[in-house]
Amino acid sequence: MISNKNNHIFTSESVSEGHPDKVCDQISDAILDACLSVDPKSRVACETLATINRVIVAGEITTKANLDIDSIIRDVIKDIGYTDKDSGFSYDTVEITNLLHSQSDDISRGVTEDTNLFKDQGAGDQGMMFGFACNETKELMPLPIVYSHKLLKKATALRKNKVVDFLRPDAKSQVSVEYDKNNKPLRIATVVMSHQHSENISREELETFLINQVIKPTFASTSLLDDKTNFFINPTGRFVIGGPAGDTGLTGRKIIVDTYGGMGRHGGGAFSGKDPSKVDRSAAYMARFIAKNLVANKLCEKCEIELAYAIGISNPISIYINTFNTGKFNHKELEVIVRNNFDLTPKGIINTLDLLKPIYKDNVNYGHFGGKDVSWEKIIKLEI
Repeated sequence: MISNKNNHIFTSESVSEGHPDKVCDQISDAILDACLSVDPKSRVACETLATINRVIVAGEITTKANLDIDSIIRDVIKDIGYTDKDSGFSYDTVEITNLLHSQSDDISRGVTEDTNLFKDQGAGDQGMMFGFACNETKELMPLPIVYSHKLLKKATALRKNKVVDFLRPDAKSQVSVEYDKNNKPLRIATVVMSHQHSENISREELETFLINQVIKPTFASTSLLDDKTNFFINPTGRFVIGGPAGDTGLTGRKIIVDTYGGMGRHGGGAFSGKDPSKVDRSAAYMARFIAKNLVANKLCEKCEIELAYAIGISNPISIYINTFNTGKFNHKELEVIVRNNFDLTPKGIINTLDLLKPIYKDNVNYGHFGGKDVSWEKIIKLEI
């Protein structure tokens, strides 16, 4: 319940690394990393589907790397924790279908300097990418998505470190934050956690554990929980069948979990399985880098930036910056600052953020932004 009529509640969700869609994201990015570790110029667009005891990979890959797709997939599944042969999805029993093939020459021409019409590395596709930042958390991210991620990271650490033996890999979280009329976070209104578990634990035991060992410790350093905060743990009452055995997974279906929890707009392009010549990924990382640094340099308190590209063209065809009336400069002045401080061509983005390394699988879980030691989260001093 909202305690003041001028207040509002905003909700974001996260999913664990064992969620069926995240299983697929990790497989696609593990294949990408395997390519880049041998051939940094690899062109990769890898899609994954996972269902009961089966994984299918498809897409376009052009690389000098000699890939053992079967081993890559099984290693990812094992690392996540799907090791029970009786669960319906296990690393050593899963059947794998490989439908990967080489990239279209028509696409390759547009993103390769030697063959591009304009003799520059063009964007790998058309589209618009958004970046977002705000000063309501130390990560310069929206509070609801930050804590949705933290809850699942805490639960995963307890599971993988064998502190408990009844948690299974699949899980989801959801955090609802009450904001005042000035959009300042006040309190946590509701926390929802649905966590896969073994047969031998009751819902009541699981609820007690997750509230006392996961939720309350996660918020311990804040005063955001209060006696009116609602907790909903496994609201269906049972969550034994999970992962791809319970729900089919696909690469790229968790684009809001991967970004800003719905508090920033999204251009629609997913990240995982795509090499950085695809601006769906690289330009979205750059947009976050720009937005975060505008906020970190105190040019605004909140920022959303849109970059738009045309396939084969190197420079963005438009830049839009919205500071939600918190900026020290107007849109046009900020655009000049951005253009003077950031190279927004695909080649410039790749070089600035050092994106031709096998860094992707390690950063695919719990959001691509905020709280990660990656190039697009670094803070730099801007020349104004």
